[in-house]
Amino acid sequence: MILHSLLDNDFYKFTMQCGVVQLFPKNKARYTFINRGKHEFPEGFAEALREEVNAMAQLKLTKSEKQFLKDNCPYLSPLYLDFLEGYHYDPSEVHITQEGNDLNVTVEGYWYRTILWEVPLLSVISELFYKLTNATAWTDAQVIENTREKEQFYKDLGVVFAEFGTRRRHSYHVHDIVMRTLIEGYKSTFIGSSNVHFAMKYQVKTIGTHAHEWFMFHAAEYSYKMANALSLEHWVDVYRGDLGVALSDTYTTDVFFKQFDKKFSKLFDGVRHDSGDPIVFAEKTIAHYNKMGINPLSKYIIFSDGLNPKKVQAITEACKGKIGISFGIGTDLTNDVGLRPMNIVMKLTEVLTSDNEWVPTVKLSDEPNKHTGDKRMIELAKGILAIN
Repeated sequence: MILHSLLDNDFYKFTMQCGVVQLFPKNKARYTFINRGKHEFPEGFAEALREEVNAMAQLKLTKSEKQFLKDNCPYLSPLYLDFLEGYHYDPSEVHITQEGNDLNVTVEGYWYRTILWEVPLLSVISELFYKLTNATAWTDAQVIENTREKEQFYKDLGVVFAEFGTRRRHSYHVHDIVMRTLIEGYKSTFIGSSNVHFAMKYQVKTIGTHAHEWFMFHAAEYSYKMANALSLEHWVDVYRGDLGVALSDTYTTDVFFKQFDKKFSKLFDGVRHDSGDPIVFAEKTIAHYNKMGINPLSKYIIFSDGLNPKKVQAITEACKGKIGISFGIGTDLTNDVGLRPMNIVMKLTEVLTSDNEWVPTVKLSDEPNKHTGDKRMIELAKGILAIN
């Protein structure tokens, strides 16, 4: 088995699952694998992936893992933790086929169950790809030295950063080496991980709130106009002020800030950037807080889009003294091993709404070439939201 823990997943998957269990237990979802990097999968890949997916049914929340969540995440309800203790992956929810070098993966079932599949599936696909293509990565010593150099760079730059690299990591082994190096090395500006398993293993903070699918679901269920506001309102209903970082770009930042009114602007600690020009985004965010009569230095932005040292430095120089900043660094930490990093995603593509109809979902990020979803629905959403 590649995966050894139910918690080997991004934290926001569990926080969203907690909200879904509480608010939307009857809705169903469909997810689809998207091979953005046009990677060619070797013969027999689907069968190898199926074996790993079947093995995931054995994963269970342990008593010590439950205690970790109870001690470190008090905003997760006891009801949810009891649910998670009884949860197991159901491999029948995952459909895998292969045609030549093309891999097709979909997931379907109740949203409260299927929500956990995305990140571990991507991490397994990535690790299997390198293994089955016999790709030779750097040695452990090279990975350690590379990680130390980056950590020293961020320390010298004076920036706070977390590890966000589960979904496209080279392997569990490399991920573990990177985390151990960050902990044993310079430490000073490294604050935690989005991966709950590694946060527990190395006793660092778990980082995360919600993902695009939270907003995409609300658009399908309630309408594009209401998606941002209702997503945030429901988040507040569940977490009552905890987990206060809002994701801004599901339907473009400009549309988001129209609904990110003074209530939300004061209640949420900050926003997360995940697409488009980060410096332009920072300028818009600062302008928004000033418009709301809020000192931008009392808020912060988490940058998380394709970061590397050069990009982090440019953002830091542009934002210093203007607004709080931190960074969630993913692939550049966990898959910088001398090989081409994978460019793969898995997106929520359809929702079974409360009126029992399957509705396609879309995401309209700040980069037009990252728009995902049914073409007809993308045009509909752009028309309703007045996006050019």
